[in-house]
Amino acid sequence: MDYLIRFSQSHETFRLPEIEALALVEGIDLKVVSYSLESPFCVVHLPSEDAATRLIRRSILAMSIHELWGSGPDLAAVHDAVRRTTAHLWSKYMTCSFKFTIDSYQGSRSADDKVRIINSFAYLGFAGPIQMRRPDEEFVLFEDWEFNSTPLGIPDPKYYYFGRYLGSGARDLPKKLDLKKRRYISTTSMDSELALVTANLALAAPGKIMYDPFVGTGSFPIACAQFGAVTFGSDIDGRSMRGDGKKRTLRGNFEQYGLLPGLGGMFTADLTNSPIRRVELRYDGDGVTGRLFDGIVCDPPYGVREGLMVLGVRDSERSPWVISKGKEMYKNPDFVPPRKPYSFLAMLDSILQFSAQTLVDNGRLSFWMPTANDKSQEIPVPTHPYLEIVSVCTQTFNKWSRRLITYRRIPDAEVDREAMKAREETKAVGKTADELNPFRKAYFNRFEPVEGTSDNAP
Repeated sequence: MDYLIRFSQSHETFRLPEIEALALVEGIDLKVVSYSLESPFCVVHLPSEDAATRLIRRSILAMSIHELWGSGPDLAAVHDAVRRTTAHLWSKYMTCSFKFTIDSYQGSRSADDKVRIINSFAYLGFAGPIQMRRPDEEFVLFEDWEFNSTPLGIPDPKYYYFGRYLGSGARDLPKKLDLKKRRYISTTSMDSELALVTANLALAAPGKIMYDPFVGTGSFPIACAQFGAVTFGSDIDGRSMRGDGKKRTLRGNFEQYGLLPGLGGMFTADLTNSPIRRVELRYDGDGVTGRLFDGIVCDPPYGVREGLMVLGVRDSERSPWVISKGKEMYKNPDFVPPRKPYSFLAMLDSILQFSAQTLVDNGRLSFWMPTANDKSQEIPVPTHPYLEIVSVCTQTFNKWSRRLITYRRIPDAEVDREAMKAREETKAVGKTADELNPFRKAYFNRFEPVEGTSDNAP
């Protein structure tokens, strides 16, 4: 049967990928019948009512799901569809309490109009009591109006959907994990709504092991643990995890939400200097042996406030004392290990290479990366022969955007060997922070178009 999903009016490019990911988590056969970024209404085909409620019960961007009884460009078409396809269902709801609701997207109705429209469904013959609070059943007429319909004086919506309410999404979860109420955050902590969406796209669930290599104060591991996963994380700066050593710590955030069972462990490292075992990429692996993670989620540093750094020494021959000092002081909580500049593009490639070596078959990598909106300065979506791009979701700001890119780890036997042979490691070019990071350079140039290029430049 067809069902109608009513999405929230935000993060349009994230909505459908989240629902498709949740269908995989729940093991549901999902077919999208109709969907547009310009509308919060999505019609899907599902095997049962139970599948429908399970599909959105942990969705952050879906408000509700409804058994679709009829739809059309006008009320006459809706009534015709309801009479033609659902007459056999009416007897189920003859005596139960019920209410009718009208949900107008981008439009409005007077109270008299609403009463007139609701009364037009009198042929359903429901004889039970009308109950506005907690009824047994709720029937909703959704109206999809043109943009600015009220000031333009547009009299009717462009489309209608009529359905029976089944269940709601998890729109309350972002409020529970709200950063404003969290004990310990930093300036780069990901807001709770997008952290939870990221966890959904990465298929976080009970029995899965998730990892964040840029953990900071733990926004992504907290979101993954909320959905039942066991989480691990690391950061180049151990102080961000330790906090004040009391309540304002990463561990304290897990305690605040009662999620300590989902905290696996945290340690100081970066992707170029990590204690995590990586397997050699091959074409005949069993998909599990040597690979640990079901999902990797992260928001790597953009290197804007300061140049992007990794653990290491710029020139070990000129400053050998730094290495010996590190060996003596590494257990000191206040010790900050030395760092050296690193290429932003090389870091993106390192994330993909690390994921290919540590994700199990069909495991997911979901990470954020910035890009300029100007096409001449746009940073392309990075690729890897062992990783298939599942979705690219975009959050647009003024002159730049950040993308949430999700990949699936391809089983070894399905990898394109020729593509792997042709792949070359991204090499750092230049020595300054701007030379190593094209996004940083564009940011401080206020994303002005590069001279000699056009908006259509590749």
